[in-house]
Amino acid sequence: MIRMRQIQKVYGSGAARIEALSGIDLEVRENEFIGLVGPSGSGKSTLMNIIGCLDTPTSGEYSFEGEEIRRLASNRLAEIRNRKIGFIFQSFNLLPHATALENVELPLVFMGTASRTRKKKARELLERVGLAGRMGHKPGELSGGEMQRVAIARSLVNSPRLVLADEPTGNLDTKSGEEIIAIFRDLWKQGHTLIIVTHNPAISAAAGRIISLQDGRIIN
Repeated sequence: MIRMRQIQKVYGSGAARIEALSGIDLEVRENEFIGLVGPSGSGKSTLMNIIGCLDTPTSGEYSFEGEEIRRLASNRLAEIRNRKIGFIFQSFNLLPHATALENVELPLVFMGTASRTRKKKARELLERVGLAGRMGHKPGELSGGEMQRVAIARSLVNSPRLVLADEPTGNLDTKSGEEIIAIFRDLWKQGHTLIIVTHNPAISAAAGRIISLQDGRIIN
């Protein structure tokens, strides 16, 4: 699914030059569950953003499902992000004035999916993550764990090939975090490919493979 060769990411120049990633070689197969770990500033989020086509490397080669990313036009990159990759963020990134159902529907709205179809799929996904009775609630009426479940449902609404999560349990209590980890394990069993940036040892224990970064390099 993913092949990276000698990926480098540099910010700034001269005295302000920062090498966030240096010589990253990485392959990810379909239906892997990868925990991406390392200290703050090690390059985890930078690598995640490049994998998710939210950012581009300074140099190196990155292919996603056989397509060389640097050769793609911006509209094709947007299509890959919208159709093939699901994103889950630590801060949830939910629309505060929209209901859980409306938040999950949102990616399908951008794709022009018919209202009846998108509502049906959004309901099914909210039921799947245990929020059947909370669909009409807005984020301010939900707990942190419930908001993260909404974010997970939203990330799956386009049936993505890859799910990326950046510290998905970072703002949750222990019980809610354990519930989110259980959902990730279920997604893995159902055939999804997951890459999760985390400091949580419980996620690391649940993952099928651990990749450790330090100073912009993979060290394991």
